[in-house]
Amino acid sequence: MSHNLVIVPKTKIAERLATIVVAACVAALLYSIFKNPRFEWQIVFADFTAPALLKGLLITLELTFFAVFFGFPLGTVLAAMRQADSRLLQSVSWFYVWVFRSVPMLVQLFFWFNIAALYPRLVLALPGLGELYSFPTNHVLTGFSAAVLALVLHDAAYTSEIIRTGLRSIPTGQRDAARALGFTNSGVMYSIVFPQAFRVILPAAGNQIISTLKATSVVSVIALQDVLYSAQEIYERTYDVIPLLIVASLWYLVVTSLLSIGQYWVEGRLSRKDQPL
Repeated sequence: MSHNLVIVPKTKIAERLATIVVAACVAALLYSIFKNPRFEWQIVFADFTAPALLKGLLITLELTFFAVFFGFPLGTVLAAMRQADSRLLQSVSWFYVWVFRSVPMLVQLFFWFNIAALYPRLVLALPGLGELYSFPTNHVLTGFSAAVLALVLHDAAYTSEIIRTGLRSIPTGQRDAARALGFTNSGVMYSIVFPQAFRVILPAAGNQIISTLKATSVVSVIALQDVLYSAQEIYERTYDVIPLLIVASLWYLVVTSLLSIGQYWVEGRLSRKDQPL
């Protein structure tokens, strides 16, 4: 006599209950956001493309670009120094990363913005020739350049750790085999290690770019007209504090979403290349 066994899936009571609770909370939150007149959505939509905010958005994007453009190469150099055989290079790289990861970004920004208090003039001098040229520090380190410098140095510290992690993910046996085949140390790094490490580095590097974009908001404290400072200038005149903060937040959401889409696209392309034929 045969028996037909019916497989009954386990009832996920806790998961269903959690789904109901979360759905109810989301619905209540959305209802509150869109039905509360104090959000003043009409002002949000009206000021979303205000010229001052678009100009501030451009400053934010420029700061992000320069921080990444200069920060990633500097981070790569620091990561290579950390991997070097020289104890001095290792120590300098470690000390740099320790300092710039330990000191808050806002403190670094204030320091570079006020560096003229330590060095009022920048001097170009050569031994035996004396001073060749000098100029006031504030003529070089303006608010924008001080912000770029702070962001670059801060970004490089985190980038170096991301790159170092990627480099360490490659087995040492591959490096030894490449050297046995006649590759130089630089050849091993650029032909064997970096192409493979890039796939490990990319996700964290994408997240770091997004973090850098958000970190640019601190420049508003030195009156640099990024998107946040531009929003503050408007609501100080109109007293529409919440709507303008929402506008600034929406612009950050838009840009970070575009960066995330680009990151996922690149990761997808690399994943397809790794698939066997």
